[in-house]
Amino acid sequence: MQTVEEQLYEIGTKVLQQAHSQLYLSMRYLEGAFSAFSYEMRQETDPFGTDGAVIYFHPSHLGGLYQQDRILVNRGYLHLVLHCLFRHLWTRGDRDQRVWNLSCDIAVESMIDQMEHPCVKRARSVRKRETYHELEKTGKVESAQNIYYTLMKWKLSEETLQKLEEEFRVDDHVWWERPDQKKRQEMNQNWQDQAEKAETDLQTFSKEASDQAGNLEELLTIENNPRHSYREFLKKFSVLAEEPGIDPDTFDYGFYSYGLRMYGNMPLIEPQETREVKRMREFVIAIDTSMSCSGKLVQRFLEETYTILSEAQNFYGKVQFRILQCDESIQDEAVITTGEELKNYMEHLELKGGGGTDFRPVFERVEELVRDHVFENLRGMLYFTDGYGVYPKKMPPFETAFIFLEEDYQDREVPPWAIRLVLREEELLPLERGNTE
Repeated sequence: MQTVEEQLYEIGTKVLQQAHSQLYLSMRYLEGAFSAFSYEMRQETDPFGTDGAVIYFHPSHLGGLYQQDRILVNRGYLHLVLHCLFRHLWTRGDRDQRVWNLSCDIAVESMIDQMEHPCVKRARSVRKRETYHELEKTGKVESAQNIYYTLMKWKLSEETLQKLEEEFRVDDHVWWERPDQKKRQEMNQNWQDQAEKAETDLQTFSKEASDQAGNLEELLTIENNPRHSYREFLKKFSVLAEEPGIDPDTFDYGFYSYGLRMYGNMPLIEPQETREVKRMREFVIAIDTSMSCSGKLVQRFLEETYTILSEAQNFYGKVQFRILQCDESIQDEAVITTGEELKNYMEHLELKGGGGTDFRPVFERVEELVRDHVFENLRGMLYFTDGYGVYPKKMPPFETAFIFLEEDYQDREVPPWAIRLVLREEELLPLERGNTE
């Protein structure tokens, strides 16, 4: 004979399995994601939540939701799946936890509200419609990261924040804070694999299925684009250079101490007087001055570049960085040989241009500098742009990376020889949450 607890667990799992089945029949492209969970009954959750592996549910709260409207359970299950597909559980970083939680809920509810599947279709409340309308005005893709940045700029009052939380809260995020870092990394990777599979499957399904999915395919494409920190990315463009200084890594302390012990003050080996270090000696930064992002963003991009280069002591010794501004033609060219010159350039930055976009003049100019031996060992070029423009047909004799802001990035067709890096605006303009509107 079953105990009451066993009966409650059985009822709860049947409710979740029914939601799973209804969602699967409508969205077969998410088959793997829907089946990725086990179920566990927990009295401390309301009404359900997930850590990426288990859906935890409160039996009476889940049952009440089911009695109120079965569609709410379907939406809740899909809500949990989308949190995992977009790795909301593992990508908060140092963001404000409360605003991040709200941003993730808004992003997921927005996706579900754009779907045309009957199993999740429900009328939107006035507050939801108003919130979506205000977010659409920003012109940014409605990802959790972009919504977070917008909410931080809005400086929401406590009252407004609470009202938005009440409107968009569907699940319990208490399970997101898993202390086991290794387990978090594994879970993040597992769901990244699921997201890539979902994107592929969605692209191969019928157009009708894709249309019913709303903006899910677009958001998955953006989310699945490989991201690297700008700091780590710059290291790709550094080269080994020899400079004066003791190299402790190549010094054999065994021979050194043996000589001192055997012969008194006579070491058998001396440390090398030079060492190899990674430095960026020659480098080009190109700025597309026709792009839609503000001069403030360009300045922050240069400031971040300056900070990274300074930390790595790249301005030690002979360096040559060039900064080119270009729309349809080159509007400005600056030669930077010291950290002070770069700092001065940033402080007096004036963007020139505003016409169409043609990337070719910059490439022609840099290739000319290489031919004239102005650059002896050019490592590469960063091109800060929105991606719209005329690209060179021929691969240049140096590495090139096109850097996009996330809201401008729509899987731009850059040449196959180019590297692409997608930055989020918040990486360049970090904000703190205010207390007033």
